Amino acid sequence: MRKGILAISFLVCATSSAQTQARVLDTDERRMLHDHLIAEARKHFDARRQAVAALRTPDDIQRRQQDLKARFRSALGDFPEKTPLRAKVVGHLKGDGFRVEKVIYESRPDHHVTAVLYLPEARSPVPGVLVPCGHSANGKAAEAYQRACILMAKNGFAVLCYDPIGQGERVQLLDKQGKPAIKGSTSEHTMTGIGALLVGQSTAGYRVWDGMRSLDYLASRPEVDAKRLGCTGNSGGGTLTAYLMALDERIVAAAPSCYITSLERLFDTIGPQDAEQNITGQVAFGMEHADYLTMRAPRPTLMLTATQDFFDIKGAWTTYREAHLLFGKLGHAERVGIFEYDDKHGFSKPRREAAMRFMRRWLLNKDDAPSEGDFPVFTDEQLQCTRSGQVLEDFKGKSVFDLNRERGRQLRLAASRQASAELVPRIERLLGKQPRPGDIKITEVATEQHAGHQIAKRIYHTEPGIKIPAREFIPKDKATGPLVVYVHGDGMAAEAGKGGAIEKRVLAGQRVLAIDLRGMGETAPLGKGGAFGADWKEAFLALHLDRPLLGQRVFDIRAIIRATGEKEVHLVGVGAAGPVALHAAALDERVKDLTLEKSLVSWSSLLETGISQGQLANVVPGALLAYDLPDMAALLAPRRLTIREPVDALGRVILRE
Repeated sequence: MRKGILAISFLVCATSSAQTQARVLDTDERRMLHDHLIAEARKHFDARRQAVAALRTPDDIQRRQQDLKARFRSALGDFPEKTPLRAKVVGHLKGDGFRVEKVIYESRPDHHVTAVLYLPEARSPVPGVLVPCGHSANGKAAEAYQRACILMAKNGFAVLCYDPIGQGERVQLLDKQGKPAIKGSTSEHTMTGIGALLVGQSTAGYRVWDGMRSLDYLASRPEVDAKRLGCTGNSGGGTLTAYLMALDERIVAAAPSCYITSLERLFDTIGPQDAEQNITGQVAFGMEHADYLTMRAPRPTLMLTATQDFFDIKGAWTTYREAHLLFGKLGHAERVGIFEYDDKHGFSKPRREAAMRFMRRWLLNKDDAPSEGDFPVFTDEQLQCTRSGQVLEDFKGKSVFDLNRERGRQLRLAASRQASAELVPRIERLLGKQPRPGDIKITEVATEQHAGHQIAKRIYHTEPGIKIPAREFIPKDKATGPLVVYVHGDGMAAEAGKGGAIEKRVLAGQRVLAIDLRGMGETAPLGKGGAFGADWKEAFLALHLDRPLLGQRVFDIRAIIRATGEKEVHLVGVGAAGPVALHAAALDERVKDLTLEKSLVSWSSLLETGISQGQLANVVPGALLAYDLPDMAALLAPRRLTIREPVDALGRVILRE
């Protein structure tokens, strides 16, 4: 037994030593991409601070409000035309001092929303309050949200609480047994977002529209005074409250809970969260958390915060101070406030009471302080609006995955009529603003001699803070054909060893330059990342900067090809690096030959499957408004293109040689 243990230990040490020798970088650079993106974000945060400091007059503030609202709306994607809600009351419940109606309506045709309306025993019409849910699995039935709604109903408000997509009765992708096909609401939101971004939409846009249509329903009720509407929600519901209060002027009073901090502190602490909380280009066009408050100034707004929240309290106070200053410049500093309680994340009793008292002050003109007390809540089954517990099971309607798919098909028809000559400038715009091309620094690390070839290790510094490790494999005999530039989604080490694909090319007389693109191989972020890849947070940071990660990696390839001085290269892209290589080849005439292996066949196929694996980093927002991956073939002609074992969105080979 002891000999076996020693043998295993020796094998592990030998393998570790071999991997160390194979490395190009002598330091751990797995945070390199993250740190680079944060440094770029800080430049925008600094520029934004200067812009806010320059706001002197109400006119200055109002111009900024309108500019940011327009940019925000554009980033969310186009909203559809309002269609009939086709609302139905499907059940009733009786509470102490209030009654409940269970409601189903359509925020879009055949896209169903389940909701609960709490009505007070008070003379109508009364103010209405919308309560978007946080990320509770049971949505509107979660105890904290019930207590918030009941508390407000017992104190004079009509309150509408609805299930978000992916939660409660609105799971958007079910398996054959009618159960959630994606584990966790945040995962479903992000999976939704991958397809939505490709067709120029967003998870946030879908959720904001549900909120606006829910507000439409609340305002339509005869018991509700449509001129006295409020909104409050916690966590993911705080996110939606922030979005809705900034964009929908019907919301007179708003109290987002356990969400508002600052993007700057968010990035420095827990980092980006699920898709709905990441707005494309947000950092680049200068919209911070404070702007959710100031875009609605001077309408009454209360930040509900927790001292121990993972949404950083320091960021919350920074945001409040800025908002208070600008509300003051508009003449109404008293209309913005902050409530802090020393507990953890959640819609706890102190924040529920603060929200209710705030609504009473601004919607009922009663500046008092009722308390919550104790009362029973309903069971999940009592609040269930559908027979089966899921709208898709009951109504066979449209999910957000269906909406993505339908829009994708419409866009394909429109894109097929577009001349290929128009594509290149559009693609370059969609990939985001890149640094100016120029000479890049190259660090020669070492040269190793091997049987039949030598390996030159070097580092390409494609832009400040970015190191691209590379190994050039040079046959001892004269090389045949052009330089092969090799990029692998798992890093060059995946095929650089004995018997690997790179060695086979070198033995065949080819000179191969293998490179690890930023965030791949030696610089891949820590962690496995699950369905979204280990670089999912970096992908969201890149989208905030309006520089999709795919575009940054395309820049790396092109910069390195230029640095080689070669007039013709053969580019090989494998796995997740395949779409990157395809874009680089389509945009760079020096690539005379392109080989793709196990590369995604098309973005349209991703929309068809709904679920994908490791595709977030290769998303280009709005890409399908202009082109799909197969359209690149037309741009490559008459250059050579070889595709081997293309894969679907889950990485499954769909065509073998």
